[in-house]
Amino acid sequence: MGAIEDIYADLETDVSEEEFREAVEEKVEQMGGLADEETAAMLLAHELNEGEVETVADVEPGMDEVKFIAKVMAIGDLKTFERDGEDEDGRVINVEAADETASVRLAFWDGQAVDIDEGSLEVGDVLRVKGRPKDGYNGLEVSVDKAEPDEDATIDVEPGDGSSIESLTMGQSDVTLRGLLLDTDTVRTFDRDDGSEGRVSNLTLGDETGRVRVTLWDDQAGRAEELSPGTAVEVVDGYVRERDGSLELHVGDDGAVDEIDEAVDFEPDADPIEGVEIGDTVDIAGVVRSADPKRTFDRDDGSEGQVRNVRIQDATGDIRVALWGDKADKEIAPGDEVLAADVEIQDGWQDDKEASANWASTVVVLDDGANVGTAPSADTDDANAGLSSFADGESGDSSGGAGSAGNDSGASATAESSGGSAQAAEQVEFTGTVVQTGDPVVLDDGEQTMSVETSERVQLGQEITVRGAMDDDRLDADDVF
Repeated sequence: MGAIEDIYADLETDVSEEEFREAVEEKVEQMGGLADEETAAMLLAHELNEGEVETVADVEPGMDEVKFIAKVMAIGDLKTFERDGEDEDGRVINVEAADETASVRLAFWDGQAVDIDEGSLEVGDVLRVKGRPKDGYNGLEVSVDKAEPDEDATIDVEPGDGSSIESLTMGQSDVTLRGLLLDTDTVRTFDRDDGSEGRVSNLTLGDETGRVRVTLWDDQAGRAEELSPGTAVEVVDGYVRERDGSLELHVGDDGAVDEIDEAVDFEPDADPIEGVEIGDTVDIAGVVRSADPKRTFDRDDGSEGQVRNVRIQDATGDIRVALWGDKADKEIAPGDEVLAADVEIQDGWQDDKEASANWASTVVVLDDGANVGTAPSADTDDANAGLSSFADGESGDSSGGAGSAGNDSGASATAESSGGSAQAAEQVEFTGTVVQTGDPVVLDDGEQTMSVETSERVQLGQEITVRGAMDDDRLDADDVF
């Protein structure tokens, strides 16, 4: 093979070799003999590869043009719309595609959309895509200029249909999942770039294979306030995203969360309390030995917070759990069997360890009537938080520990580390997930939203921390990390 053939062979392009050779000759002529054919071929190869990304996760809004491969996960319905100043209606069809790193919505227009509606594309096809990425209504969207099937490429993700929580994988779309509703959250609002108001809320679902956080957007957000923990539900047309290293199931306007009349088992797979270490994020399950009254306190930013301390015991030991925000309102009493999931282990009062249940945590009172399994699984050691084998009063202090933690200074320190804003030397720090890019950037920490002025480029779904001074109702960020 010659130099041009070698360079062409290394390209991943839809340009034929004949077209490539003709372009090389034109490039040599354009450069007036300053470059030979090999140099011209290398320059062209660079131009053709420009914009190519290795994974879907590398695609960002604002890129001029991108090229990537992805598997078709779901195909939407053909939609028509009126174009300004034109007699003929426009047509669009949305396709959910993914690789092992992320998922993306592909928008096909007019003739391409009609072809897909007539069956030219199927779920499971792998496409080589060229298009222009932007922030769409439901996240990242690529307006497709060209897409061709690639029968030789392999992408290890599968469309979801009748999934269990354990089988969820990054990039799945059109997911149907049945689970037990473990926890609900309030609806939060935020402003979009187009001036419209967005709405978001969260649920936690469990089944016999595990537990997952569900994020509900816009019209579906209100379901979090309509459904009650202990209800069996079915999520329809969900899609899987990643947040903080964990998978989440999202439900948009095309999806739904419906009550179902059937039993769904959930068995907590908790960590033994004896083995937790400071800095760990763990699941704890056990019997409530004591429960303090709820207390309120003033945060450094002037807002009011609330916290309640309970002490939970399993077969290996006991630990104080600080319930922050809305979780302090939960009806929890001594003798209740409780699961506190995704709690952070911190330095507590008098050098004792304590578990902090913040906005990202799930706290569930385990109710036999709600079909929640409480026995340890067959492959779980006796020490691994089997709820049926708790010692009765043999470990822990059921009176002094939890009550002694109820001091204002301890509450403020934990509140700040649990995602609330803090102020030091007139600086405010806020950690949250990007739910809007642009001006302003809007962050959501699960309990509140924050509008942020920053020139840093951020991505939807990215978790960041910002630090700066407040200007009216916006944070003017000096640092973004």
